[in-house]
This record gives sequence, structure tokens and C-alpha cells, in this order.
Amino acid sequence: MKHLLFHVSRILLGVIFLGAGINGYFVILQFDPFIPTSPEAMALFEFQYLLVAEKTLEVICGVLLLCNRFVPLAVALLAPIIANIVLLHVFLDHSLLPLAIALLLLHVYLLIYYKNTFMKLLEKQPPVP
Repeated sequence: MKHLLFHVSRILLGVIFLGAGINGYFVILQFDPFIPTSPEAMALFEFQYLLVAEKTLEVICGVLLLCNRFVPLAVALLAPIIANIVLLHVFLDHSLLPLAIALLLLHVYLLIYYKNTFMKLLEKQPPVP
């Protein structure tokens, strides 16, 4: 059951971020996106390069999660993006708050699943080779 929940969480996050990243390229290229982006979210990206960087990172992390490669790295890279998504929907745009909470729960589950990997980052004195 533990492994099934891990795979479901990983695949759901991968699909969501791959889709959101690709959708963001439609916005960047001024095409009609298949999922409309809220004006509040677009206001945060005054500079186009920030949107390109975030959407590229979302696509890369989505592919890594779907391929089951470098999953802890993808989870770590998605942490600030998910934090911004949750904060945006809590304070500015409540329309997709349930999706933001679902993303947060999936992400927290993957963080817990890989807790031993991340705890090594918090060692005060890392082992000397």
C-alpha cells in the first residue's frame, strides 16, 4: 500500500506539473492555453524570463517524476514552486485553492517518503570522506 501511494503521488504530481509547464509555454508564446491562467498569477510574472524559467523547471520536474528518475531532486526543486502556488491561492486567487491543497498534500507525502534522503541535508557535521 505504501508503494502504491508513492507511485500515485509521484505520477499525479508529474502529470500536473508537466501539463502546467506545457500550458505555460502556450501563454508565453501568446497562444490560447488549454487551461486559462488567472490574471492574479500572470501579474506575478512582470518579467517574461521568470515565467520561462519556472515553466521549464515544471516540465523538467514533471518528466523526472514520470520517469521515476532523480525523484528526490525533483521534489526538492518543486518545493518553492508549490509553496508559491499555495500562497497565491490562499491570499490572492481562491479559485483553485483545492488543487493547491492537493498539490501540497502530494508533495508533503513525497517529502515524508524521502525523509531519510532530506535529513542528510540537515546534518550539522557531515561525515568526512
